[in-house]
Amino acid sequence: MGENAPDSAVPQDERAAPRALTPAAERALKEADARRKAYLEKEGAVPRELGGRGGKEPARYGDWEVKGIASDF
Repeated sequence: MGENAPDSAVPQDERAAPRALTPAAERALKEADARRKAYLEKEGAVPRELGGRGGKEPARYGDWEVKGIASDF
């Protein structure tokens, strides 16, 4: 089969097996997972605003963000 053939056109035995991750890649994935879990725990600890605009905290990146538009005070 040609290089541009979709996966469904390539027989199963000719498909490349997934490559093993390097130790550095595995470590990076574990670190990212740990950061994600810590962020979600921190986000869950923030008290809910009563009567607020809803959604995520608009100042979570250090800027005020509403509908994808960020403004810096």
